[in-house]
Amino acid sequence: MADRVRIAIIGAGKVADFHHVPAIRLDSRAELVAICDPDEKLLAARKSEWNVAKATTDYNEIARDESIDAVIVCTPNFTHLPITLACVEHGQHVMAEKPLGVTYGEAKQMYEAARAHRVRHMTAFTYRFAPSMRYVKHLVASGALGEPRHFRSQRFLDWPETSWGWRQYKKLAGAGDLYDMTIHRIDFAEDLMGPVKTVCGAVARFCPRDVTADGKKCEPSDVDDWSSLIGVFENAAVGVWEGSTLMKGYHNDGVGYEWAEVNGSTGSAAYQLTDPNTVMVGLDGKPMQKEKVPDEFLKLPGSPRDPHNGKPSTVFRYDLMWEFVSAIVEGRDAVPGFDHGARAQQIADAVLASNDSRRWIDVPQEF
Repeated sequence: MADRVRIAIIGAGKVADFHHVPAIRLDSRAELVAICDPDEKLLAARKSEWNVAKATTDYNEIARDESIDAVIVCTPNFTHLPITLACVEHGQHVMAEKPLGVTYGEAKQMYEAARAHRVRHMTAFTYRFAPSMRYVKHLVASGALGEPRHFRSQRFLDWPETSWGWRQYKKLAGAGDLYDMTIHRIDFAEDLMGPVKTVCGAVARFCPRDVTADGKKCEPSDVDDWSSLIGVFENAAVGVWEGSTLMKGYHNDGVGYEWAEVNGSTGSAAYQLTDPNTVMVGLDGKPMQKEKVPDEFLKLPGSPRDPHNGKPSTVFRYDLMWEFVSAIVEGRDAVPGFDHGARAQQIADAVLASNDSRRWIDVPQEF
C-alpha cells in the first residue's frame, strides 16, 4: 500500500457526496483517486467537482486497478454483490452501503467472500457513530442503567408519495423502509443490547407510488413504506421498532424524526438524531432530562473532525470513513463489518417472513 490509502468511489450520487467525499478530505491518511458511475453526465460533473484523476463507467476497471487500495460502494442494492465480489477478488478493501444485498443470502455471501480474501470490510451503518448513540452504549455497558430490559426506536420521515425509482421494487431493492431505514435501528439495537433471539414483524404499503415526480405513470411499488417488529433479545430484554417514510408533518428539512431508547432496571437513556450531541438521561427514579454528551464521546479517538463545527446531525457521519481507513492502516477488522450488515439483514428478512406467515421467527446466529 502507498503512503496513503487510495480510495475509489463506485456510485457518485448524493450519499457519496454527502457522507464519504468530505470524510476522505478530512483524513490525511486517505486519498480519493478514482470514481465510477454509469451516468456519464454525473460522472463528468463529479470528476470536476471532486478533482479526481480517474473516472470510468465500468466498475470492473476499478476492481482490476492495482493502484486502488479500497472501494466505497454507493450503488443500488441489487448491484452491491457483483461489485463487491469483483473488488475483493482483486484484494481491495470494501465499504458498502446498506443493505448489503437484496436478501440475507447475498449479504452473507459478501461477508464470506471478504473474509476468504482477507480484506477489510465495512457496512455503512452511520448511526453507530452518532455521539449520543456512542454515549448511550457506554451507559449500557458500564451498568449505569442497571439491567437492560427494553429497547425502543422510532424513525419517521415525510417523503413524497411519488416513485422511488429502483428503490420501490423488491427485485432491485429487496425491501422498502425495512431495508432502507429500520435496518439501521436493528443494527444499533444489537450493538446496545446483544443478539436478537426471535422476532414478530409486520410491514405495510400505504401508497402505490405509480407516478413519477414529473407526473409520468410507472409500475407500482411492491415494497413496504412502513415496517415494525417486536423482538426478544438473548438476554431476555425486549425491543420495539417502527419506521415509515410517509408520516405527515415529520419532514423537518429532510431530517425527519428519530428517537431510540434503552430502559434498564435503574435508569433510561435516549438518543435523538436531530440533536446528536446531547442525550436524554433519567437515573435512580429521576425524570429524563437533556444532558450534553461528554467530550470523549463526541468523535472517535484520533478523528480529525471538529465535533463543534458543522451541522451535528451531518458531521458525525464522517467518522465512518475514519474507522474504515483506521482498520486498513492498523490491519484489523472494521466495525461494523459485513458480518454486522449480514446479521441485520438476517433479522430484517425474518421480519418479512413473520409478516408473511403471521408467526414469530427465530433468528439463529450463523457466524
